[in-house]
Amino acid sequence: MSDESSTGTEGLDPSDAIEYGIDEKPPAGESAVLGVQHYLTMVGANIAVPLILADYMGMPPDITAQFVGTFFVVSGIATLAQTTFGNRYPIVQGAPFSMLAPAIAIVVVITQIPTNNWQDAIVQLQGAIIVAALVQVLMGYFGLVGKLKRFLSPVVIAPTIMLIGLALFDAPQITASEQSWLLLGLTVGLILAFSQYLDIKHRAFKLYPVILALAISWIVAAGLSVQGTFGDGHPGYVPLGQVTDTTFILPIYPFQWGMPEVTAAFVIGMFAGVLASIVESLGDYYAVANITGSAAPSEQRINHGIGMEGLMNVFSGIMGTSGSTSYSENIGAIGLTGVASRYVVQVGAVIMLFVGFIGYFGQLIATIPDPIVGGLFVAMFAQIVAVGLSNLKHVDLDSSRNVFVIGFAMFVGLTIPEYMGNFENADQFGTMLEGVAVLGPVLSERVIADTVFVIGSTGMAVGGLAALVLDNTIPGTREERGLAEWQRLTEDDEEFEPFWERFTR
Repeated sequence: MSDESSTGTEGLDPSDAIEYGIDEKPPAGESAVLGVQHYLTMVGANIAVPLILADYMGMPPDITAQFVGTFFVVSGIATLAQTTFGNRYPIVQGAPFSMLAPAIAIVVVITQIPTNNWQDAIVQLQGAIIVAALVQVLMGYFGLVGKLKRFLSPVVIAPTIMLIGLALFDAPQITASEQSWLLLGLTVGLILAFSQYLDIKHRAFKLYPVILALAISWIVAAGLSVQGTFGDGHPGYVPLGQVTDTTFILPIYPFQWGMPEVTAAFVIGMFAGVLASIVESLGDYYAVANITGSAAPSEQRINHGIGMEGLMNVFSGIMGTSGSTSYSENIGAIGLTGVASRYVVQVGAVIMLFVGFIGYFGQLIATIPDPIVGGLFVAMFAQIVAVGLSNLKHVDLDSSRNVFVIGFAMFVGLTIPEYMGNFENADQFGTMLEGVAVLGPVLSERVIADTVFVIGSTGMAVGGLAALVLDNTIPGTREERGLAEWQRLTEDDEEFEPFWERFTR
């Protein structure tokens, strides 16, 4: 590994499981397959977001295919920008769930007006994202987010990362009542077999457990669908006929749905989603550093990462999608495969950028049944939970203070989003707040209600903020909180080289 990723890491014990480090470059062909594998771990989420929004907007099927393709184009460009000019971590960028709630709220408000259609909704969504993201750019490049680093100890980071992993414990792809446990179990079993038991038998099992498991499970599901065992309506059904039900090349370009329109209330609601996304990304940065055996991210690296995410959110608004953020799924893939190469992720991004224009690709990916996606979620996110737990090795767990903070953060990080699930949208939540004694008129204001609803619906934001407040207000020594060891393992700002310094030296 180069000086950038290895300096300041004395005393670290990088995992022996890392096959390719951050700065290593596998052969081109191998990198292409590994890069696609990284992206396959997040296709379920990157397709789910546009499909959910398209459904709320009543978008026509032919436009929906173009909408999905746009998400992959934005994902590819955002990943290239982040890995090259941003924090330079091997993290895939994709459609954020943290910004989905305010996006749905905007769409619902606009489409309830009889004279409006999906285009009216999407241009309002674009305007809200662009303006909210400009604030994120300023927060990143002016160093506001990086300054939070001094308040972050392993006591805060551990539950935040664990809640990233637990965010999808109740995802419908896993817990749906109409579930194909055959496919879900097959997918999980294959990933476990390849990555944990057979990895020493052949290098392919170590490097490609996800893509092998997904391919085998999909072939089984497709075969049973053709045979008639899985009929239309079965959760494992593969609608092969839909693959060609689109145009070959999709016309994707800036402002393809029209010029963005800006409404102040929508911008504020979307900014709540941006804040939740920032918290999630901070957890992702620490998780990928931890899992690759690198030093914890410096303030400089954090600022560049969040600033670049803001720029890519602006870009996503220009292209007509619902935002872009770091994806936890591919961090889990790093843990399973040991492939942490930035180059691999960049190759995958280039491939996704080009295939996003191919209509057949989006349709083919959409045929992956939910049980297979659920199996991927189980394996990927379990890995991230374990990464979060590993941060506690720096903390005094005999301290009742630490045990309380971690337990409290985990509990509220799971229960508050569960409670928020009782409300269909932020407007319904705001209506409930009107009945709160004394503070009702204030809390039910759209700005406050939207912000509380979006952040409260995001487990890692709730748990991370709870841990942040408690850890910095309850008395405790630096050694007790793990800050002394944490500081020793954190890279200095000088060790992260901004892109303009790399290109001008």
